[in-house]
Amino acid sequence: MPETALLAPTLEQIGAARGRIAGLALRTPLVRLWVDAPCEIWLKLENLQPIGSFKLRGAGNALRLADPAALARGVLTASAGNMAQGVAWVARELGLPCRVVVPDHAPRAKLEAIERLGATSIPVPFERWWRVIEEHAFEGEDGFFVHPVCDTHVMAGNGTIGLEILEDLPDVDAVVVPYGGGGLITGIACALAARAPAVRVHAAEVATAAPLAASLSAGAPAQIEYTPSFVDGIGGRSVLPEMWPLVRERVTSSLVTSLDQVESALRLLATRAHVIAEGAGATPVAAALAGGAGRGRVVCVVSGGNIDAEVLARIVAGGDAPARPATR
Repeated sequence: MPETALLAPTLEQIGAARGRIAGLALRTPLVRLWVDAPCEIWLKLENLQPIGSFKLRGAGNALRLADPAALARGVLTASAGNMAQGVAWVARELGLPCRVVVPDHAPRAKLEAIERLGATSIPVPFERWWRVIEEHAFEGEDGFFVHPVCDTHVMAGNGTIGLEILEDLPDVDAVVVPYGGGGLITGIACALAARAPAVRVHAAEVATAAPLAASLSAGAPAQIEYTPSFVDGIGGRSVLPEMWPLVRERVTSSLVTSLDQVESALRLLATRAHVIAEGAGATPVAAALAGGAGRGRVVCVVSGGNIDAEVLARIVAGGDAPARPATR
């Protein structure tokens, strides 16, 4: 783990990232979700990115800033699937080999996408995968490591979402962001704090894996019991210590929803808004529908849409998603 304190991105860094990733990541639309709810819900559709996830923003900014000499041995990341695709997409653009350490419960749709982009998956048990996240390294692999969360350049790329939200909805009252490791919400919150400090920024977590809610309650990073589910893109055993100071200062609250609420939100998005979201991407909508974000204009960041087809079909049809996603 790096010994120096992790720095939050500045507005200048976020603005520079926006220019750097132009032509790589899409400027995604912000659309109204027309549904009865305690608030006016807007959807920031990051599921429409070329890889189906916001991760292209951070990965693109970090790799386009990297020293070419440091990339000589290729690139490496640790990801449940979406950051892997972002890094693999940019690595392919740069002509670099890419290897990805994935948890053994990663969904098949994301594993297939990693392979389709020419990257190599290295599956490991969840506990080992989490250690890679904590240690910023994987024994036996010496490629340039792109951390999915704890990287100022990655967070700056993510922060470009905040700039776009303010341009499209200047009078937004709150933004709800899925909480995985904190890199997405920190980047967005930094952009909002610089341009519109009155906007509330809420994290969205699922009850089976809500380390931020536990940490905010305890006033310090807390360990929790983690239960894998179809909501695979967010949650972990704890808040990363490097991220805790950044998140604590910038997040209004953590809104925790049940798996049933996330399934209902995912079903609503598919049938009413014709939006395909993965579990993590539907979690902010579940939180807003439950009233956690308050009233007014609330933007829900639909972070990605990479969900296994059979899981999506079962949820849309009204059945329960499997407790543990299928693997291979």
